[in-house]
Amino acid sequence: MEFSVENCPVPAPQQPLNEYEELKSSWLFRESTSSRRDYVTKITLIWLFSWLVAGPIAAASFPLHKYPAQFILCAAGVAAIGVLLALARLYLGWSYISERLVSPTIFYEESGWYDGQTWTKPEEVLSRDRLIFTYEIKPIIRRLKLTFGLLLVFFFAGALVWHLI
Repeated sequence: MEFSVENCPVPAPQQPLNEYEELKSSWLFRESTSSRRDYVTKITLIWLFSWLVAGPIAAASFPLHKYPAQFILCAAGVAAIGVLLALARLYLGWSYISERLVSPTIFYEESGWYDGQTWTKPEEVLSRDRLIFTYEIKPIIRRLKLTFGLLLVFFFAGALVWHLI
């Protein structure tokens, strides 16, 4: 669904509201806007899928039959890198859209990289975009920061357990 502003020289795909709608409907980003349960489920699935790579890496250093605790901690830590990469992608995408929404001017390309222009948003468009940022995107960014924090806590907890065993 595209939203256009009358007398706006910015091509429709480059308008911040349309970029927001497109990002919100894409596969990975859609899950970050869903309920807490769906979001946690998706992050957990990414972590579990990452075990396909993490398991063999951990097994090469810590055979499961000899060092089960070290194997589990190592594999869990390596699998968390997949989650970290997904979270970084989500954070960068939402941050980019945030900047485009709250900015009073928009840089856009008319037909290619060589002819960039800027457009100053009218006050009503700027107000609408900032409301969308405040009520739609800011909670998502807060959720992502919280997830980064929890991931950091898990890393420290795993390091502490590693030193205790």
